[in-house]
Amino acid sequence: MRRCVCPGSFDPVTNGHLDVIERASRLYDEVTVGVLVNASKKGLFELDERIEMLRQVVGRLGNVQVTSFHGLLVDFCRERDIPVVVKGLRAVSDFDYELQMAQMNHRLSGLETVFVATNPEYSYLSSSLVKEVATYGGDVTGLVPDLVLQRLRARLQSGGRRS
Repeated sequence: MRRCVCPGSFDPVTNGHLDVIERASRLYDEVTVGVLVNASKKGLFELDERIEMLRQVVGRLGNVQVTSFHGLLVDFCRERDIPVVVKGLRAVSDFDYELQMAQMNHRLSGLETVFVATNPEYSYLSSSLVKEVATYGGDVTGLVPDLVLQRLRARLQSGGRRS
């Protein structure tokens, strides 16, 4: 069985993330979307909300599961017998950072990283940019799944308060 992980914070999940996850699901028998728990970062959406949204938008992909992790990605992968990380690259600046992470992960545990060139339609897209544009009233329709768009608008209308 060929397994991989697509890790990230997914705060919120974007159509760029989904593109990478969908492509990974065609290449691997089992894809785990690993939602990073970062206690030092206060996101717009709680961990449980991010997991719920991800599960809903990848639900049609039968070989994709969503879970959370904290600590080192290599430990998460070792515990689940996942030998490959799939990461999307938007630009050269992503590659510089992701290459260092890939090399460190490989040194620590032999974990391989496969880089997927992002669909040009999403090459500028990030969760941070989506949140910033939406916060100032910009239209992010088509940049995130419809379900996420609704939740994002509701959260921002409530002043960013979590329920």
